[in-house]
Amino acid sequence: MSEKKKMRKPDPDADLVARAREGDTHAFDELVEKYTPKLYGLVYHMTSNHEDTNDVLQDVFAKAYRALKRFRGKSSFYTWIYSIATNMTLNFLKKRNRRRAMSLDDVDLAIEHDQDFIEATSKSDPVREANISELQERLNMAMQKLSDDHRAVVTMFDIQGMPHAEISKILGVSEGTIRSRLFYAHRQLQTYLDDFRK
Repeated sequence: MSEKKKMRKPDPDADLVARAREGDTHAFDELVEKYTPKLYGLVYHMTSNHEDTNDVLQDVFAKAYRALKRFRGKSSFYTWIYSIATNMTLNFLKKRNRRRAMSLDDVDLAIEHDQDFIEATSKSDPVREANISELQERLNMAMQKLSDDHRAVVTMFDIQGMPHAEISKILGVSEGTIRSRLFYAHRQLQTYLDDFRK
């Protein structure tokens, strides 16, 4: 056995997972509480819609609960639940895109309604506030122009700060593929945002 295999850190969620598998609903509730904020950020940045995010997350946790007995611990619970969330969000987006072409009305530009953002910028000058708001709106629109796969890696790497290796495990593709997707997505975002900087 290699040193890497021996050195693998124990899953910090192992106890909660074991209890949840035995039918302890409070243990599963703790896992839901722990991962909801991060998963919400992941799903929201991919869908850009709060209602869709809530629906997808509800489905993600329901699926995880049903599949928990089959979770073998080959990866951490964190990686496993992120994989479920990412795959379900990508499937949701494919269905949504088939149902209708996305209009800007569907994009929830939530930063403008985010209480922390409003409080942080309320004391600033109106011109700066308008520029931040416009940049955020353009960034959201630029994110929506990326393919679902590219939006997923940008969300995980740039917004949630995950390392390439973790994203690779979650998406089930090589780290080289992750780097390639990020390079392409960053180039596209830069092109979309170039007009704003002029």
